[in-house]
Amino acid sequence: MAKLDPEKLTGPQKAAIFLMLMGEEFTSQVYKYLDEEDIRRIGVEMAKIDYIPAEVAKKVLEEANVEAKDLLANINLSPDEFLKRSLIEAYGEKGKQLYEEIKREVGPETFKKLKKLDPKTIANFLANEHPQTIAIILVHLEPDLSGQVLQLLPEKIRSEVLLRIALLDKVDPEIVKEISDALEEELKAVGGALGKKIGGAEKAAEILSHAGRELEDEILTEIEDENPALAEEIRKYLFTFEDFLKVDDFAIQTLLREISTDDLKLALKGASPELREKFFRNMSKRAADLLKEELEMMGPVRIAEVEKAQMNIIRVAKKLEQEGKIVLTRGEEEFV
Repeated sequence: MAKLDPEKLTGPQKAAIFLMLMGEEFTSQVYKYLDEEDIRRIGVEMAKIDYIPAEVAKKVLEEANVEAKDLLANINLSPDEFLKRSLIEAYGEKGKQLYEEIKREVGPETFKKLKKLDPKTIANFLANEHPQTIAIILVHLEPDLSGQVLQLLPEKIRSEVLLRIALLDKVDPEIVKEISDALEEELKAVGGALGKKIGGAEKAAEILSHAGRELEDEILTEIEDENPALAEEIRKYLFTFEDFLKVDDFAIQTLLREISTDDLKLALKGASPELREKFFRNMSKRAADLLKEELEMMGPVRIAEVEKAQMNIIRVAKKLEQEGKIVLTRGEEEFV
């Protein structure tokens, strides 16, 4: 599995890590305040973790304002057992069902073998597969690995594969079994999620963002010719809220004049300290102090609500960019 990067953690990853560090009893109590969708999203990330580096633990606990003196050593955990026991403690028999659903969404154990191969080997192996099969496999790999594999696939099928990823919703268990049986014979590694949502525009964007900006533009242009609405949906997810760290102060100031205070408050609730500070310093001192006070007084907020507010702000930013009022940057972009 890919090593966790303390500077690139998603909201669900941070929640999963924080709960694992706090222990089963604490976690089981938190579950009772979350809806099933939030639990599944956190559980999927938890099930992917097998090692939490010290710098990641420190980063997450600092953001949560938790004293980390006794938790700064590298931490090895059994996420499957932790997830199962904490869910059962919170929900009993229903917890077992949630655990099994989360495990199915992560994918079969045999599929994990594929993640250990290099991108070229995976691309060569998949080159002659049907685009739908390739799509199901790529959504189960880490986004950076999927992006590299996408680059190495034959040019004639790359757009078709990403289109199918974006349109994926649920996969029939019988189809998954067919894929599983066929690939097991060839590589002893399979992928699939039994009837769970595994693809979508957000997943397609996540993979595409790791395939390089030039290829990103090329593929999106081709998809736009066939499905303009879907291309726009994918583009919407290509810029993340944390990417505002790379946006200049003028753009932030312009954006602040166009967004609601409620959206900003919710969005910053799930933002890194660095990003919060960037927004604060582009506001008047009075407004910044008031917002800081409101954030400190806020109780627990559902991840879904935070992400909705962040997406609302990103939509406004995208609109301002289209109107030529600001410039958004992402990743390693350079300007001359």
